[in-house]
Amino acid sequence: MDFKNIKVKANAYEADMTKFLRDLIAIPGESANEELVIKRIAQEMEKLGFNKVEIDNMGNVLGYMGTGETLIAYDAHIDTVGIGEISNWTFDPYKGYETEEEIGGRGASDQLGGIVSATYGAKIMKDLDLLSDKYTVLVTGTVQEEDCDGLCWQYIHNEDKIKPEFVVITEPTNGNIYRGQRGRMEIRVEVKGISCHGSAPERGDNAIYKMADILQEVRVLNDNLHYDEFLGKGTVTVSEIFYNSPSRCAVADMCAISLDRRLTDGETFESALEEVRNLPFAKKYNAKVTMYKYERPSWTNLVYPTDCYFPTWVIPEDAPATKSMVEAYEGMYGQPLVDKWTFSTNGVSIMGRYGIPCIGFGPGKEEEAHAPNEKTWKADLVKCAAVYAAVPTIYCKNK
Repeated sequence: MDFKNIKVKANAYEADMTKFLRDLIAIPGESANEELVIKRIAQEMEKLGFNKVEIDNMGNVLGYMGTGETLIAYDAHIDTVGIGEISNWTFDPYKGYETEEEIGGRGASDQLGGIVSATYGAKIMKDLDLLSDKYTVLVTGTVQEEDCDGLCWQYIHNEDKIKPEFVVITEPTNGNIYRGQRGRMEIRVEVKGISCHGSAPERGDNAIYKMADILQEVRVLNDNLHYDEFLGKGTVTVSEIFYNSPSRCAVADMCAISLDRRLTDGETFESALEEVRNLPFAKKYNAKVTMYKYERPSWTNLVYPTDCYFPTWVIPEDAPATKSMVEAYEGMYGQPLVDKWTFSTNGVSIMGRYGIPCIGFGPGKEEEAHAPNEKTWKADLVKCAAVYAAVPTIYCKNK
C-alpha cells in the first residue's frame, strides 16, 4: 500500500475538511434537532461522489462508497450538547474560529470532526483506486447519541437491517487508538413518606431524611465497586434529586434520585440494580429502584423506546479490526498508543448489544467534549482521514 500517497492526498483535502467542519459547527444541532446538520452532510457526500446516500426513518444519514462484498462502517454521531453558560465562552460557539492549526466551536471535537474525516477518508479511497470488489464503506452520521448513546444503532441494526463486519468509532481519541469503554446505566431510586404540617414534623414521615440515609450508602458503594485491569473501576454517583411536598411549610412525602452508574467489564445492569436494592436503608425504606427509559422523538418524529442501559464493550488487541487499525496507523504515523475511552460511545450498541467488533480512532481530544471553548486540530482531521482510507484494504488483505 502506498501510504505516502494517502498522506499526500489527505493533506490536500485539509482546506475542504476545514470548510466542511466549520459549516457543520455553524448549524445548531442538539439531540432530536439535527435535521439541517444531517442534510448538510448528505449534500457533502453527494458532492464527493458517494455511490448511495440516504436518510433513514430515524434521521440518520447513511453514505455508501464502493460496491464490494464486505461492509465496513465508520460511525460519527452528529448531534451536539448545548452551549451551557455562554459567559464561559471566549468566542461564539456556533460562529467558531479558525487559526492555522485549530478549529473552534461547539462539536469541533465531540464529534463533528469525526464525520468530516470519515467522509473524506472514503473520498480518498475512491481517488486512489483503493476501492475494490472486496469491500463497501458505509459512513454513518447518527443522531441522538448525546441523549441516548447507541439508540441510533439499535435502529440501524434492527430496522435498517445493516450489519457491518466491523465499525470504526470516530469519537475523539487524543491521537490514540481505543478498543473499549465502560458501559453505563441510568437508575432512579424513590422513597415515599407522609406529609404533615412543618410546625409539627413528628406527625409525618420525611422522605428527604430517608433519602439522606440512602445517599450516604451510595457514596460508600462507589468506593467498593468492581475493578477491571483494563477499563478500571465501576462507579456510581448521584446526578439528580427530586422531591414532592404540599408546600414549603410541610414534610416531604416523596424523594427520588438519579444515579449515573458506570459499568466496568464483568458488571451487568441486573447486578447494578441489585446492589442498590440491597443497600440496608434502601431495604428498610422499601425504596423503588428502577432503570430509566428513553422515549424522546427523533427529528423525524420517530419514537424508538429503549431502557437507559448501555453495555460495556472491549475488543481484544489481537482482533482483526484492532490489528488493521494499528497497521494503518503505523504505516504513516509511527507506533500508536492503544487505550480506552473514559466516556461512552455508540459502541455500547454496536458491540455491546450486537457483538459487531468496534475499534476507535477519531480527531480531537476527549477533554474538549462538552466543555466551553471546544476546539479540534486540523492535523487531526488529516491524520484520521488518511488512516481511515487505509484500513479497509489492510483488513481485507489480512482476512
